Amino acid sequence: MKKLILFMHVSLDGFVAGPNGEMDWIRVDEEIFDYAARLTDHSDTALYGRITYEMMNAYWPTAGEQPEASKHDKHHSRWYNSVAKVVISNSMKSHEITNTKIIGSENLLEEIQAVKRHGDMNIAIFGSPSASHALMRQGLIDEYWLFINPVLLGAGIPLFRDIRQKMDLKLEESKVFASGVIGAHYTTVSDLYKSQ
Repeated sequence: MKKLILFMHVSLDGFVAGPNGEMDWIRVDEEIFDYAARLTDHSDTALYGRITYEMMNAYWPTAGEQPEASKHDKHHSRWYNSVAKVVISNSMKSHEITNTKIIGSENLLEEIQAVKRHGDMNIAIFGSPSASHALMRQGLIDEYWLFINPVLLGAGIPLFRDIRQKMDLKLEESKVFASGVIGAHYTTVSDLYKSQ
């Protein structure tokens, strides 16, 4: 069964974006890109919220073909073009996009569980704070790969929102990058909502 793995940059005080969605504080470099590529290579499905999907789909399909494309651009573009996509949205229509499944919020639990049952590679969700919050509330995220940036934002979009009961996590791995970012890999120990 697939695992749903969240990849997220987060500030030291727990925000994934500034008050207006700013992400200019995120530190990324080739070391982090290479590390993340090792993780995404074990995923054959990418999951996004609508806004993040539109941003990703505007860039990644052709990013690797550009004359100035970096090693990361080429690698991630190939990966993006090869994997199935799942988008959590109530406004997009599934017949409009090839190799992409649209899931509405009203049947999120059942639809994501169905996606998890097909294959043994993972589902990777990048950013997408609103979609991530919805998945967390349903107890659907199996692993968290957090990239903790050495910055305090003071306000913004929190990583965790509306978590209604305790959820135990186990630290599986950590890595300090030269940029000062700390990578922390957690797996869920208990289901968030065993009663559902």
